[in-house]
Amino acid sequence: MQVKNPILGLCQQAKFAISAAKVDQCPPDQGYEVAFAGRSNAGKSSALNTLTHASLARTSKTPGRTQLLNFFSLDDERRLVDLPGYGYAKVPIPLKQHWQRHLEAYLGSREALKGLILMMDVRHPMTDFDMMMLDWSRASGMPMHILLTKADKLTFGAAKNTLLKVQAEIRKGWGDSVSIQLFSAPKRQGLEEAYGVLARWMELADKPAE
Repeated sequence: MQVKNPILGLCQQAKFAISAAKVDQCPPDQGYEVAFAGRSNAGKSSALNTLTHASLARTSKTPGRTQLLNFFSLDDERRLVDLPGYGYAKVPIPLKQHWQRHLEAYLGSREALKGLILMMDVRHPMTDFDMMMLDWSRASGMPMHILLTKADKLTFGAAKNTLLKVQAEIRKGWGDSVSIQLFSAPKRQGLEEAYGVLARWMELADKPAE
């Protein structure tokens, strides 16, 4: 009999905890955190909401609205973190620089951070921002898992080809430490694989569901 992934129940009871403009406003640095990053139009909020079965992250027709580090608690010691979306042209440069500075401070100093989920639009993967995050992941030894979002916008064959191409590019440039999958929020495609990564990083992978 297949054991239900325990992360599923936790994600379904996810609750907003706090927003932080700076690292010193974050929750106590303990437990397990997984952060979600991506360019402003990569479908980050939709992916988070699909994984948690809730409207936790605010989706907007105007990308770049997530301007804070938003923490969502799964239980007393596990959290998901929605990082600010980057790269949207209409966001003023000083604000971009503010986000950049505090993102780097969070990523570089947070002991509770166990892994980073990076969202890439399957139609426009490997942007400058994506490669910057890959470089940071390798330099810091932080595990990274990539969701190629909006897979429903392409035929299955085209999406699969993009997956294989990006996978090969990442392996060549950044080694085997980065995992990658196709994901579609509307079609709920790739959920099980993403839950598996979250459970492993949050040390739930071997625990039976209650």
